Amino acid sequence: MILYLHGFTSGPQSRKVQALAARMAERGLGDRLIAPQLPASPAAAIALADGIIQKVGASELLGVPPAQKVGAGGTALTLAGSSLGGFYATHLAEKHRLNAVLINPAVVAALELERYLGPQTWLYSGEAFDFTRQHIAELAALEVPRLADPKRYWLLAEAGDETLDYRQAVARYAGARQTVLPGGDHSFTRWDDYLDAVLAFAGLG
Repeated sequence: MILYLHGFTSGPQSRKVQALAARMAERGLGDRLIAPQLPASPAAAIALADGIIQKVGASELLGVPPAQKVGAGGTALTLAGSSLGGFYATHLAEKHRLNAVLINPAVVAALELERYLGPQTWLYSGEAFDFTRQHIAELAALEVPRLADPKRYWLLAEAGDETLDYRQAVARYAGARQTVLPGGDHSFTRWDDYLDAVLAFAGLG
């Protein structure tokens, strides 16, 4: 199972989610992808993801004590997160001992998203929301001081990312599997080239 966490103002309608969903459907894995619309509040987004993780653990590892239902190397679920979703995925991977694929991830989200304070619009629904100081405080509370096991992570980054400095991610995920490509942009233009490898990383290849 893959839980995909989208970026700031994005959603499950994004090109990366749709491409992953199509590839998984082609391979008979259409029911193994979960890609929710995350709320604007980081605390609420994490609460939503936590609930999904617990449900996946309960369904896939029946009879195992709740504290162990998901974890032990991330066998039940793999996280995938783009941009802000990569920041969320890191928090959740550490909390639940899961594997995670990070696509041009935000590293210090509380600082990187300061410039977006104020009115925002969800890209696909057109619905407006306010990004507030409270949201920044919630992001700061989700910071992970250090990675317990970098080998659980795979960083996918393009050096041409115009929104985030890929070098911060390279340093943050030192010791992890890293694929850093020249050029590109924040959308990670070569995502389609890595779909099968992502599925293999998630144990679905």
